[in-house]
Amino acid sequence: MGEDLRPVLEGSVALVNLAGRSVSCRYTKRNADAILASRTETTKALGAALAGCSSPPPVWINSSTGTIYRDARDRPQDEGSGELGAGFSVAVARAWEHELYDAPVPVRRIALRTAIVLGPGGGALNPLINLARIGLGGAQGDGDQVFSWVHIDDVHGAVRHLVDHPQISGPVNLATPHPVTNAQLMAAVRRHLGRPVGVPLPAWTLAAGARIIRTEEELVLKSRWVHPAVLLRTGYAFRHPHLDDALAAVAAQTPRGLLPVQLG
Repeated sequence: MGEDLRPVLEGSVALVNLAGRSVSCRYTKRNADAILASRTETTKALGAALAGCSSPPPVWINSSTGTIYRDARDRPQDEGSGELGAGFSVAVARAWEHELYDAPVPVRRIALRTAIVLGPGGGALNPLINLARIGLGGAQGDGDQVFSWVHIDDVHGAVRHLVDHPQISGPVNLATPHPVTNAQLMAAVRRHLGRPVGVPLPAWTLAAGARIIRTEEELVLKSRWVHPAVLLRTGYAFRHPHLDDALAAVAAQTPRGLLPVQLG
């Protein structure tokens, strides 16, 4: 990022940075380097630009990920008591947030630890929708892993909420307060977007399939139980708190047939 970012930041109401290469790929060295650099270098460049502003925006909301927490099936992970995990995805998230908090700028900073985002056209759900449409939309693995999610309308609503509440800073979990298990997720996907019955997929088939479409099975098998304690405590009302309502909205704006899937 060689261009001068100061003119677009000077006097702004807020800086919201959601940049980052897709993680739907195999974690080869080349892809891993690109995933890390797209997050840390962008954040570092924004920090340097803010430091050079005479009138910087009062709040900097920088994307992070709910994947920063450990694989959790025993209890929800909130901003205060959540336990960070280990592995490549967690290391990327830690480095991403470090660049945000290490920037020498006198502005309020929020790391937005976002769950899987649902929205028109399927988006992150496209691989699961395709499975449900060809009859393979049963539970994946043991089906008990927790799936934390948020509708795109609540991404917009939560960002507005955070801008308008100057007392909020630090990590903020962006996920509905009503997560589901993978088995419940796939049943809902079949109900709204696929066939009524779906064949379950054990973990070994997911590992093989992930290699074929060049992605990581962690994206399906890790249990992400992300609880939005800060948003709830500060009065944010989710527009789509429950999965059936969210998937009904997604289905109304998603075409029939197999959907495009990014291959990494």
